[in-house]
Amino acid sequence: MSDTDLLAQRFEEQRPRLRSVAQRMLGSGAEADDAVQDTWLRLSRADVAGIDNLPGWLTTTVGRVCLDRLRSSTARHEQPVDVAETEPATAAPGARDPEQEALLSESVGQALHVVLQTLAPTERLVFVLHDMFAVSFDEIAPVVDRSPAAVRQIASRARRRVQGRSTAPEVDPARQRRVVEAFLAASREGRFDDLLTLLDPHVVLRADAAAVRMGGTELRGSAGVARFFSGQAQGAVPAFVDAAPGAVVVVDEHTRLALSFTVTDRIIGIEVVADPDQLRELDLVVVDG
Repeated sequence: MSDTDLLAQRFEEQRPRLRSVAQRMLGSGAEADDAVQDTWLRLSRADVAGIDNLPGWLTTTVGRVCLDRLRSSTARHEQPVDVAETEPATAAPGARDPEQEALLSESVGQALHVVLQTLAPTERLVFVLHDMFAVSFDEIAPVVDRSPAAVRQIASRARRRVQGRSTAPEVDPARQRRVVEAFLAASREGRFDDLLTLLDPHVVLRADAAAVRMGGTELRGSAGVARFFSGQAQGAVPAFVDAAPGAVVVVDEHTRLALSFTVTDRIIGIEVVADPDQLRELDLVVVDG
């Protein structure tokens, strides 16, 4: 198998994920397919030897392609052909492509899609990549030409707007809080099987440098993350971290650790922050009870 064939095979393995990102960003099946094809063209021209994490590179690249398309269509005041912003929720049968309708209903939900359309292009990209696909702020920052701290603020603002306007299960803050609380309880009690149930198979755990010095690490996959947390979180209490469901560890009235969770149907991302300067910048709200 040639290098080109091997690269194409690896790209095809990522195609469903890339199309899902583009679908959420653009709301149009045809536009999503075009964005994925543009991503393949960029990959075919790139120095693949310099790409350490191909799935991450592809995810951020398709996000950049979608962002360019959104900014371009906004400037021209265009709407996607097959999902117009003003289209009513009770459109007549056949008004949308059946395949796209099924995809939206299954993976995003019509209500959430409509809310995403109200976000500015940069907000939409940050929200989709981070809150739906657990891409780190450090990875998103160069895509939108902002600092990681600024990206975190954008995500927080977008999250509040989405949670305030959508009743879709994917962004129901009450449900997200229940999932996180169940995770913390299972962690404290060492219930490994329950942790596996609450974690997405492709969950990503990230820790900042200060958290790594305290024993944190970066892990991928539900088994590894469940083993890491099993029997832990003894001092963690539920909280909202920049409006995302999470937890904090407070010692002597000082916050020593903050964990934020990305939750869709299950937990797909966990970020651990222990750096004092970063902790001071976070909007932390401990959950009563």
